[in-house]
Amino acid sequence: MKNEGIEGTERFLSPDKGRGLQALRHFAVGELVFACPAYSYVLTVNERGAHCEHCFTRREDLFKCGKCKQAYYCNVDCQRGDWTMHKLECVAMCAYGENWCPSETVRLVARIIMKQVKVTTERTPSERLLLLREFEAHLDKMDSEKEEMNQTDIAALHHFYSRHISDLPDEQALTELFAQVSFNLILSLMNHGCSPNVIVTYKGTVAEVRAVQEINPGDEIFNSYIDLLYPTDDRKERLLDSYFFTCQCTECTTKSKDKAKMEIRKLSSPPTQEEIQSMVHYSKNVIEEFRRAKHYKNILFELLEMCELSQEKMGALFADTNVYMLHMMYQAMGVCLYMQDWDGAMSYGEKIIHPYSVHYPAYSLNVASMYLKLGRLYLGLEKKKPGVKALKKALAIMEVAHGKDHLYVAEVKREIEEQK
Repeated sequence: MKNEGIEGTERFLSPDKGRGLQALRHFAVGELVFACPAYSYVLTVNERGAHCEHCFTRREDLFKCGKCKQAYYCNVDCQRGDWTMHKLECVAMCAYGENWCPSETVRLVARIIMKQVKVTTERTPSERLLLLREFEAHLDKMDSEKEEMNQTDIAALHHFYSRHISDLPDEQALTELFAQVSFNLILSLMNHGCSPNVIVTYKGTVAEVRAVQEINPGDEIFNSYIDLLYPTDDRKERLLDSYFFTCQCTECTTKSKDKAKMEIRKLSSPPTQEEIQSMVHYSKNVIEEFRRAKHYKNILFELLEMCELSQEKMGALFADTNVYMLHMMYQAMGVCLYMQDWDGAMSYGEKIIHPYSVHYPAYSLNVASMYLKLGRLYLGLEKKKPGVKALKKALAIMEVAHGKDHLYVAEVKREIEEQK
């Protein structure tokens, strides 16, 4: 059987990983490896009114659906293009009114079911890489919490859509489908690597895969499934918990960045390994505590105090460049931005940006995002020179990751031009 793929790539059997994708030709840094329209997609409720439901274009002059009054479109063509899928939600929205509240996962599964009902022999571009039925479900590896979440989603699907989808799959098929959607990325044929050679970005509803390292014929194409800021043990734990595999990539076996990521403060008496592990345990707990607190603490000062106290405790052992310190600095910066404490946000951003540039792989959008925030903060505080410099740093990364013709790139170029 001939291996399928998108021009310039092909499926192959990757050693110790199973399915994989490899290059058939050379790709330079910044070059588009392939573009792939999403098999199915939904716009999050939070983005409604700012983006078109069909093409995801961000604009201010959108008009709303005349029936449900909740979906927004660029024009009549976009509305017609989305109607096959939107009519399912439109009827349900009208029926339930303010009580219509399925999660994004439930909405996505409903659309996938509707798409599968439309029988066609022609494969979509995404199916040329990987058929939906080939996605891993990992049902045997799900813990009780994930199983409970799965059952909650299935109940919500029945509640909100059973009257509007005439032939829902049986319980077992739905259990598998929700698990497939939960554990797979849109371009899941690409295996994970902690030093990825491609990055996935989006232009509307089309995923674009671009090279961030030189790729030669025969090289496997690696994408990253997780945030790569953290040390090896942390990354492996996250991958095992979410994707059920133990990463054995070069970065994980050499641990080449771990020393810098776990930088210890210079002390008269070096800490023991037990003391370091105890602080790592505290750091992970406080990160989780803060994540939960953001959902129920309305007093921003409390959140900022939580960030500052945790930094004070961790700072007794960890250097400012330690990734766990950086995590809480980033959270503190976010709180300062929300409080419109621009000087405070700028101060945190200045501490974060250099270590980010060291810890993250080249052309990381996490680094670009930090340069963007800093650049805009500088300009808002009338610090033109460092502001333009930071925006140019962001632009250099974005032109590789997004491509030079992307809307986001054009926006940053326009901001730089306005400072001349």
